[in-house]
Amino acid sequence: MSEIPEDITHDQYAVRLKKLQDMRAAGFDPFRASTAQTHFSADAMKLHVEGQDNAVAVKVAGRLVVIRDMGKSQFVKILDQQGQIQLYLKKDVIGEEAYLAFKKLDLGDIIGAEGTLFKTKTGEITVRVEKYTLVAKALRPLPEKWHGLSDMEQVYRQRYLDLIVNAESRARLMMRSRIVASIRSTLAKRSFLEVETPVLEGVAGGAAARPFVTHHNALGTDFYLRIALELRLKRLLVGGYDRVYEIGRIFRNEGISRKHNPEFTMLEVYQAYSDFRGMMDLLKGLFTDLCRDVIGSFEIKHAASGQMINFAGEWREARYFDLIDETVGFKLSAQRGASDYRAQATAAAAKLGLEIHPGWETHEIVNEIFGKKIEPTLIQPTFVTHLPKELCPLAKLNAEDPGLIDVFECIIGGMEVAPAYSEQNDPFVQRQMFEAQVGEDQQKMDTDFLLALEHGMPPAGGMGVGIDRLCILLTGAESIRDVILFPSMRPSDAKG
Repeated sequence: MSEIPEDITHDQYAVRLKKLQDMRAAGFDPFRASTAQTHFSADAMKLHVEGQDNAVAVKVAGRLVVIRDMGKSQFVKILDQQGQIQLYLKKDVIGEEAYLAFKKLDLGDIIGAEGTLFKTKTGEITVRVEKYTLVAKALRPLPEKWHGLSDMEQVYRQRYLDLIVNAESRARLMMRSRIVASIRSTLAKRSFLEVETPVLEGVAGGAAARPFVTHHNALGTDFYLRIALELRLKRLLVGGYDRVYEIGRIFRNEGISRKHNPEFTMLEVYQAYSDFRGMMDLLKGLFTDLCRDVIGSFEIKHAASGQMINFAGEWREARYFDLIDETVGFKLSAQRGASDYRAQATAAAAKLGLEIHPGWETHEIVNEIFGKKIEPTLIQPTFVTHLPKELCPLAKLNAEDPGLIDVFECIIGGMEVAPAYSEQNDPFVQRQMFEAQVGEDQQKMDTDFLLALEHGMPPAGGMGVGIDRLCILLTGAESIRDVILFPSMRPSDAKG
């Protein structure tokens, strides 16, 4: 064991390191391979029967987060996956040597303990410890009890500390796991197959986004980290997988904001012989199960507006251009195809106080009006349908108006949660849409996907659900970083 560095001889690290050295010198190494654990904290406490103290034996394990020294006894609390449980250690029960050793432990140390359950005079179910074992010595102290982690940079970089000391953050991130599990359960009940598709792609397709580029040494070529799951999953529709989904990581080399992280998680689901309206029913079903099984209520409070969002009532349906016309104050939609359509859209946006980039296409100007002036106002669940075809080259054109596509964007809490389409399965129309999207840069077009379509893809509904945004909505988080365990950050130059 190396000597304690001179420059930290008086800090807590040095003190704890000295304790570790003393333990090892006495023949005890606290870094154990395992310890017996029969129950998590909450499960153990449920076993106690009123009026029957010391009737149930349990073995628990966790991190010391509270220590109250009563002289000849100790009341402590340990933290495990389910929360905290109190332990009671008495010198004449565990023995003087073990008791003296326990008094040298520090907050943050991890122990295993076994004993029986009883209820204290204050009504707290507690383990009367008969034996304990130190299984991991914490050399670094936990953040101060009353100050916690106030530096958000440290919260995200040292998430493990945030999970130990911040109960709200811990509960929110655990809820994320339950949300994903509920989604998987709902889709399994509806006969969807979960699959995995490549993260490395030869063509960055399925969305309009800037990709991350990497080099594959063995194949001697550049690859892109995928920006969408769509084109691979629709190949599976061609192959006979009629109901298929993936919950996968997506990578877009773009900005970071309250709602955006360069690496994020998407659910993409495709159902043959369905359409975008079938996806409406599926999305409602996902939310029904989430509200019942995870949230425990069909109403949640929208943090920003204070409104109660009701998932049990009717979900509003509104056409995209009806909302645009209502916002600009005249029938802008009637000017589609007119020579001055762009000029009128630009003027309408300027009147609303929006800055318009001179290089934008008309549909981008109109969508800026939607994104900045309409979407933030849609708090209750709303399906915005029939968007301009230029916004998505992968959707089915509307039979009555081929300038529109059969899609919806589901907006809840002023934020897009899920887009869905009636999928384009005509290979000739799909090629035209791709060509219009990529322009002269034909190498960006996924010709293998077009080849797959030529073998015949059944009509289908497809939907994407941003898992991170869904978690923001359902947990009331301030930022996407609060629902991602390890959000993207610039590398730290800290040395520990």
